[in-house]
Formats: sequence, C-alpha cells, structure tokens
Amino acid sequence: MPRSAPARAPITSPAAATVFTTVLTQGPVSRVDVARRTGLSSAAVTKAARPFIEAGYLEELAAEGRIAPGAGRPANPLAVRPGREYFVGVKITGDELIGVVTDLRADVRAAARRPLAARDVEHVVAALAGLVGELLAGPTPDEAVNLRERAYCLGVAVSGDVDRASGVVRYSPFLGWRDVPLAELLDDATGLTTTLENDVKALAVAEQWFGEGVGVSSFALVTVGAGIGGALVVNGELVRGAHGVAGEIGHVPVDGGGPSCHCGGQGCVEAIASTEAILTRARRVAGDPVLSMADAVARARGGDEPLREVFAGAGHAIGLGLAALVNLAGPERVVVSGEGVATYDLFEERIRRTFAAQAFGSAARCGLVIRPLPFEEWARGAAAVAIQRLFAPRGR
Repeated sequence: MPRSAPARAPITSPAAATVFTTVLTQGPVSRVDVARRTGLSSAAVTKAARPFIEAGYLEELAAEGRIAPGAGRPANPLAVRPGREYFVGVKITGDELIGVVTDLRADVRAAARRPLAARDVEHVVAALAGLVGELLAGPTPDEAVNLRERAYCLGVAVSGDVDRASGVVRYSPFLGWRDVPLAELLDDATGLTTTLENDVKALAVAEQWFGEGVGVSSFALVTVGAGIGGALVVNGELVRGAHGVAGEIGHVPVDGGGPSCHCGGQGCVEAIASTEAILTRARRVAGDPVLSMADAVARARGGDEPLREVFAGAGHAIGLGLAALVNLAGPERVVVSGEGVATYDLFEERIRRTFAAQAFGSAARCGLVIRPLPFEEWARGAAAVAIQRLFAPRGR
C-alpha cells in the first residue's frame, strides 16, 4: 500500500489549487498578477498562498526593482520551491521501461532505462518496481535519503485505452493487455501512489503545464511513430470524453478501402501511417520482404519515387486526420511529436498540403509545431500527471 505523506500540499479548495497551479506553471508571479490572471481577489490569493508557504511548497522572492514614491510596497513574487517534493514517471513501451525522477516543476533530476525481457503483467510490474527503486537510490546516499523522504507519487504512461479514474489498462495493443488493474498492482509493488494515464495524454499534460501549451487555452498534441496518437486540451482542460478515448486521431477512418487496423476498423490513420504500416507497404512496393525502415528512409531520401510516395501517402492520411481534429475542436495550435518525427521531411509537404485543403475556413490558420521528443519526455509526462493529480485532483 502507498505510504502516508505528512505535510503534503494543502489543497483545501478550488481557489488553493488555482493559485498554486498558476504559480507552478507561470511563476515567479506576484499576488497581484495571480489575482489578475485567475479572477480571484487579492485577499483570496493571499489566503490561499499562505498554507503553501508554511508547508514549504511556495516561497516569496525578494522584490525586484524600485517603485515610484507613493506607489505602495514593491511586490514580492511567489515562486515554487521545486525540491519540496519529487515525482517518479515511467513510460512503458513494448520492449523497455524509461523512467525519470522530477521535481515539482517537472525538471528531470535522474533518468534510467531498463529492458523488458517479457510483456506479461507480473514481469512488467516487477521490472517497473525495480526501476523505481533504482531511480530513488540516487547518485549518493544523502541524495537517496532526500528522494525517498520526498517522493510519494508515481506516474505511469502506457499506450492504448487507459481508464485513469480506476487505474485500469483496458486495452494496450503493444503489450497485449486487457483489463489490467495496473495502478493497484504498482501501489503495492512500489509503496508509491500511482496515477495511470494514456501515454499521449500524459505527454499532453506535460506540454500543457510546462511546454508549448503554457498560456494557450486550447491545443492538440499528435504523435507519429509506432502508433498515431492524439490528445486535446480545450479551455485549459484535457478532454477525455465519456469513455476516456477522446482525441484518438489514429483511429479516425480516412480511407474506406484502406488496410485493416488492429482496432477492428478499416482505413484508420494508424493503419496507413504508423511505422509498421509504412514499412509493410514499403516492402511490398520495393519487392523486398526484409527491407528495414532505415533503408526505406535512406532510399526515399535518395530519390526512390515509389518509396517517397509511400511516405507521402502516410502524410496524406495524417493531414486528413489533423484536419478532422482541427475542424472539430478548433485548437490554437497542434504540436506534432513522436519518434516518427525523425523522418518528418518525408511527410511534411503532403501533411501541410492535405491539411490546408481539408481544414475548414480559418481553421487552416492553426499552427503546426514540430517538436521532436525523446522517450524520457514521455516519462516526464507521466511524472507531470502525478504532479497534476496532487495539485489538481481528478478521479482516482
């Protein structure tokens, strides 16, 4: 069972959560600016901030600059004390675990990887618990004591259909799992309070609080690689939908006569534009059943037109999916990431052309931000979900 944590962040009201998250994501910031940005009164901000200062989560910095005579006291900005608490984040892939320890601002303090010899639940849980222990051991005995005393929360990101509220992996195609109560198993195995999230949604939380989404009310994140994932933030809230799968651009059908998808559908974006789908078609076009992705990319970049068209076709499918997403949700920007971004030069022209043709009216002005991110950033996203759960509780 998760161990108790004394003197945790004093989230006693929506105002307290609002004040803290504003300082966390936008600070250092004065009380006056917090009030202006949140709509709370200055008195409400001061009241909400005081317990955080007393518990060591916030601090007042020295006033910056001088003010004109008669203008009142200079403002002392509020700032987060990042080392007050630490969070562990782990990204599960089909063949390895990627883990990080972050501070309150989701800055990575330690990182490690561990290969998976098997994908069964028992093995993954044991390996993940071992990785958590390794991460919290720290580089020195003193650091290990500090991390263990101040780390209570574990965030875990896994691909597929994840029910964050119950902590259950309902379906993960890459792991072959169905209805696995992973959060409960990890609570017991690690002694930390586990928050489970779909990996793309976890990455979107990190972007919302600490990346491209800061200060943006609505944006979408799309990942390209082994799968095609998507997540939506609308009016500052991650959209889950009634069944928790909102934003799944990979399973938008874009070709009625296209290949079958592992989800049971046909012509999905993922069935056309995932790494495996691209490689399958490239091998067929090239007449080479053992063609590697690296060779397909090299030959396409070298001018092999049939192979270039394979990538362009994937870009067309992604562009259609992006247009559908933007037409429906109207985000200010779309962040495109994932391991497939390494070959984005082979997709880009067709993605942008198709998106411009299919986006409705001014939706075509939505900016596409290309953001290559290593898997450690996905693990950081898992840690960000644990941070979010502590200061903006939802569900489990």
